Amino acid sequence: MMSISFQELKNVVEAAILTSEVPVSIKQIQSIFPVDDCPDNLTVERVLLELQRDCDERGIELKKLGDGYRFQSRPEYAQWLCKLSEIRPRRYSRALMETLSIIAFRQPVTRGDIENIRGVSVSTEIMRTLLSNEWIEQAGHKEVPGRPALFRTTRPFLEYFNLESLDELPSLDLLERQASQESETVEELDTED
Repeated sequence: MMSISFQELKNVVEAAILTSEVPVSIKQIQSIFPVDDCPDNLTVERVLLELQRDCDERGIELKKLGDGYRFQSRPEYAQWLCKLSEIRPRRYSRALMETLSIIAFRQPVTRGDIENIRGVSVSTEIMRTLLSNEWIEQAGHKEVPGRPALFRTTRPFLEYFNLESLDELPSLDLLERQASQESETVEELDTED
């Protein structure tokens, strides 16, 4: 039996998530409380569900990212909010984004696998940027001669791209169909000129 009311628990959880710079997991929420007065998983999930409902008519939402939760502005308000921030999101090169996409869809992959798919070598700077952003990590070594490093995406990757899990990525088939349709449209425009 917890010594605080459900409303107090809800307030503590809300404050914990609001003040954290990274998404907060259920285990992290539970770690705030003494062991003998710790809410169980079901209670914390109930609190999180209520907090999500409380945000239904507001400009913010409680979003699950990976195994954690964070409050964030709703995407439909981005056009106004971007005017508040003078810091513009960093723009990444097409090569970096292609490399990251290959890792996300084919993980775990080696640098050689990425180069075979892209048809060009992957620069050290691209790999260094992906690693320093903590979007990818080394996931062991492939059991082939030379034992090249295997890479996979990370929780910060999910958080940055606002994903709960890799299952939210579009299917490769869908992306290939879209790319094919775009290429056909470009060809049609070229022939009209």
